[in-house]
Amino acid sequence: MTRKQKRLAVIAGGMSFILAAVLLVMFAFSQSVAYFYMPADLAKTPVAPETRIRLGGLVGAGSVVRGAGSKVEFSVTDGSANAVKVRYTGILPDLFREGQGVVTEGKFAPGSNIFTADTVLAKHDETYMPKEVADKLKQQGLWQEDQGGAGKGQEAKATP
Repeated sequence: MTRKQKRLAVIAGGMSFILAAVLLVMFAFSQSVAYFYMPADLAKTPVAPETRIRLGGLVGAGSVVRGAGSKVEFSVTDGSANAVKVRYTGILPDLFREGQGVVTEGKFAPGSNIFTADTVLAKHDETYMPKEVADKLKQQGLWQEDQGGAGKGQEAKATP
């Protein structure tokens, strides 16, 4: 092998390594992507079962039902007639309660309209609402200017 051929072989090997690394990173990101929906969005365009999504909105009044152990069922609503029933097994955040902002992450079970959540995130103080939820509520005209600290010319704080 000549010197030029060795150099080309090293460059080709390096490029192959970089290409493989980029493909692995892209595959990892595609597996962890979860799209954000509100109940009104799901009423317009249903999501295929087993598709991982984030469901956000407000915990419906009178909808929290605690089951055996750490099982809990509640509904997520966006203030309209649309609500999605959520089933969760685990410890809920301390600030989880009816009428508060919540973002759940999980999947719809096949053949069911019940959202099975594996993660529940709740409002952590009086000025917090997830940015996606605040934006959707603003679009629907349900956002009040004194919510989320937005009354002072600020945007609602978003999760890091």
